[in-house]
Amino acid sequence: MLEWISPRQLSGLGILGMNARNVSYIARYNERSQYPLVDNKLNTKLVAAEAQLNVPELLHVIHTQHEIGRAREVLTQHDEFVVKPAQGSGGKGILVIVGRDGDELIKSNGERITDTALSRYLSNVIAGLHSLGGRADVALVEQLVRVSDDFSDYSVEGVPDIRLIVFLGYPVMGMLRLATKASDGKANLHQGAVGVGIDIATGKALSAVQHNRVIDRHPDTGALLSEISIPNWRRLLEQAARCFEVTELGYLGTDMVIDRDRGPMLLELNARPGLAIQVANQCGLKPRLRHVEGLGNRFGRDRRGPDARVSYAMEHFGMSASSAQPSLFPPEINQLLNP
Repeated sequence: MLEWISPRQLSGLGILGMNARNVSYIARYNERSQYPLVDNKLNTKLVAAEAQLNVPELLHVIHTQHEIGRAREVLTQHDEFVVKPAQGSGGKGILVIVGRDGDELIKSNGERITDTALSRYLSNVIAGLHSLGGRADVALVEQLVRVSDDFSDYSVEGVPDIRLIVFLGYPVMGMLRLATKASDGKANLHQGAVGVGIDIATGKALSAVQHNRVIDRHPDTGALLSEISIPNWRRLLEQAARCFEVTELGYLGTDMVIDRDRGPMLLELNARPGLAIQVANQCGLKPRLRHVEGLGNRFGRDRRGPDARVSYAMEHFGMSASSAQPSLFPPEINQLLNP
């Protein structure tokens, strides 16, 4: 059972709770009229591509049931691709195809499906089986992201992604999410993925957790997590920072990946990013958010561009700025932030 935690204890650790996140940051800084840009993956991809952000190539879009036959013809030209529901969440409904063998498609976990099964899958996506509220949806087919060789010892079936909290255009906290066998190849901490806190200044690992427990090594590969260093880190931060101008959302979660050939790429955006990033970093968000607010940084007042904001964030929110390693949260706080 989760023990009672005093507000003073949470405040002393700088932890941002759900109520404070919802009222003080999401409600205050995110206009609801902008939510469709991030709640719908097709809208996100179109607006990001227009802004010349690096995103996986969109191969095909299926809007209606009668378009599925044509989609199957198009997909015969591709041995690798990813199917996503436009309005899915938490990794639900994502199908990753990594190859073909005759009439069968090979999934990322090695399982095989037929073209007929693919048609049935696409039909379910369009019918809203994997969508928020069960609404009718659209199926996106994207280029498969090829995992950077830098993560070869840390990737199990899924693609590692980097979640960044961007506040008023400043990247304030980041974590790398690593899929495991327990998470069934999905980079979802609630399902057993590993969360690795990342130093904003350097892109290097700070701490790592799985199931709310601090760990040193990847549970499946045994690789030492402290040796992780994200390549092209500044370029990744700059892409994330630019999402502020693209969406006009003040409190934003950006999900990035490092493609082997194309470098940092934007996968998704989230107007209501979760709080588990604090568990991965063993560090509270609140002081960094208040620091940015202290810049007089309401919409329209801060004239720094994305590059300058990234430089500022790297200088003020990296571990070198505090000259200390993350302090371990009590287990009950880890559980509170990542139930």
